[in-house]
Amino acid sequence: MDRQDSAASERSRNGRAAPQDTRGAASGRRGTPGSRRRPKAGAGRLDALARAAAGRLAALAPAAAVARTQLRRLRPDYPRPGRSGWHRWIPSWRQWLGACLYLFTGLTGFVALAYATTPIPDDLNSFARQQDNVFYWADGSTMARTGWVSRQEMPLDKVPPKVQGAVLAAENASFYSDPGVSPSGVLRALRAAVTGGETQGGSTITQQYVKNAYLNQDRTLSRKFTEILLAVKLDNQTDKKQILQDYLNTSWFGRGTYGIQRASQAYYGKDVSQLNPSEGAFLASLLKGAGLYDPALGKENHARAVERWSWILDRMVDTGQLSRTERATYTKFPEPTGASLPGTPGAQTGYLVDLAKAYAVKNGHIPDAEFDLGGYQIYTTFDKARMTALTAAVQDAQKDFDAEKRPNTDKDAKIGAASVAPDGRLLAVYGGPDYLKQGFNESNATTIPAGTAFTPFVYAAALEEGVLRTRGKPRTPVSPATTYDGNDQVTVQTPEGPYWDRSGKVVKGRNDGGRNWGQVTLRQAVADSVNTPMLQLGLDVGLDRVDSLAERSGLLGSSLGPRIPTFALGENSTPSAIRMAGAYETFAAGGMHTDPYSVRSVTRNGAALPLEGPKPTRAVKAETARAVTDALRSAVIEGSAKAAAKAYPGTAGKTGTTAANTAGWFVGSTEHESTAVVVYRMALTDLVPLPLTGLGGDTPNTPGSDRALHLWADYIKAVK
Repeated sequence: MDRQDSAASERSRNGRAAPQDTRGAASGRRGTPGSRRRPKAGAGRLDALARAAAGRLAALAPAAAVARTQLRRLRPDYPRPGRSGWHRWIPSWRQWLGACLYLFTGLTGFVALAYATTPIPDDLNSFARQQDNVFYWADGSTMARTGWVSRQEMPLDKVPPKVQGAVLAAENASFYSDPGVSPSGVLRALRAAVTGGETQGGSTITQQYVKNAYLNQDRTLSRKFTEILLAVKLDNQTDKKQILQDYLNTSWFGRGTYGIQRASQAYYGKDVSQLNPSEGAFLASLLKGAGLYDPALGKENHARAVERWSWILDRMVDTGQLSRTERATYTKFPEPTGASLPGTPGAQTGYLVDLAKAYAVKNGHIPDAEFDLGGYQIYTTFDKARMTALTAAVQDAQKDFDAEKRPNTDKDAKIGAASVAPDGRLLAVYGGPDYLKQGFNESNATTIPAGTAFTPFVYAAALEEGVLRTRGKPRTPVSPATTYDGNDQVTVQTPEGPYWDRSGKVVKGRNDGGRNWGQVTLRQAVADSVNTPMLQLGLDVGLDRVDSLAERSGLLGSSLGPRIPTFALGENSTPSAIRMAGAYETFAAGGMHTDPYSVRSVTRNGAALPLEGPKPTRAVKAETARAVTDALRSAVIEGSAKAAAKAYPGTAGKTGTTAANTAGWFVGSTEHESTAVVVYRMALTDLVPLPLTGLGGDTPNTPGSDRALHLWADYIKAVK
């Protein structure tokens, strides 16, 4: 046997080619044993591993042959051999089975992948998040609602169990046991979506919530598929009670309402916690279609509502939500109230809402964007009876105004008023004729001079600080009995001499009507509204000290004018009626001041929020407050405000006029409240004060404060 035969024999035995010496072939010489390359280290180990692998492959060969046979059987040999005509195009049962297995495996994989990759959205639909804010009167009744959507969330534990049961009986009796979807309902819905037929019922509460909160209302196959996936995932990840709560808070009930709380108020005028099972059954019927079951929309709707209400009560018996005995007590349909939700802000309530919102946002540290999303319940301090009485008093006073008949005297006539309790609660305001027509709040306006209604603060500052008449000398204490020159045209003095204005003229005080009062006590000067003593007293005390006391008493520094002599007569200070009422209340409260506030508490969806309320502070000494109150009572008994004594004996009050008769004030305090009323004329286009002379046909010498005083008297008689 030659060398080549020996090599072939070696390959045959080992199952692989024997190594050859390529060096000899490359050089054209025949290789010799001495010229062969030596094997590398480890070559024997590699040969052993290769032989072991070959052995394992040989052992797997029978199993691979079986698998190839099975695959050939399942492989669609199509068209089928051995058949003729149309028979060769009919799949065999094995082919049908294989196709179904392939299809089932593919669908299962697709659904699993879709389930895994479809997240529950972080954000709800805008309408599902949007709520309205509700403002309440001091007595707890609803005052107004604001927001684009009428909806308020309500914790599930505030919804009576049998009202919950009515919803479950009507919509999804197996809610607490199902996986979030109803297989039979899904098949009906899919059939309707594919064929374009009428939408079928059967969606679970979880599916309905998913549709309401995360999806749109399109009737497409893709939307329905997404709804099912999200419903199953939500059911796996969320407590059932939470799903039911969210569903009840986002469902549409008609009459512009979302959520069962708003529905209860719209149809029965009460909170959901007060519903009985019969009323709950009616509200549950609305979930099937509020436009079909609201009885206020026609006789046919009424008949449908009664029929479904009765069916739901029977269904509650079947599902164990209601006993037969209790069911027998509900035989009369619970007729809903009128088709409206009270509380749309307008007229006077719009001004109240604005004040309360501003206070809640600022003192509750609520971002405007969060407040606009809604869900807040704002419990205000406003007294409904006082608001009614104040509005009526203003409207009665305005009957005398006739801008068409007397445009030169009555056009742009306005009234602002506010009433504040001793603890700072804002009880009532008159903001204007109608908030929807005029958003400018006349009770909160800082455009009207306070006039001589400001002088009690000058008097209080003098009693607190004393006076300084000679430079370098100590300040001299004063008392209510201290006398000043009350004559007209008295020159205003400084420690250095007469006060000169910028035009080079000596400043002189003027009394109303040019009256000379002679020497008067400070108490009398306040009571009779004598200007010249107050003008001089302001300079003697120091206008900076008067300013400081006025601010401590509750007037805003931004509303106080420059410190020139007429500052003491309120000619250049423009506090609002709200602030004037609150500042006078400081004297009535023994010198303790509490800033006026309009909100008692704030909750969001029933949870209380922190609210920084005002705290009383010492503004003036108690003896100073008593002295000022005594002078103000004297003004009512025997001074410039006698008409107030008839309305409410014991009132402490003060009229206020300006030099140009552009504003007339009266601020009066009783043990229950302090109320400020201002009558003025001003065009809102340019905010220039106009004279009140001849307003309402009055004689030229009638001060505007008379109208303010009579209006206050009408109001206080209605609420005392």
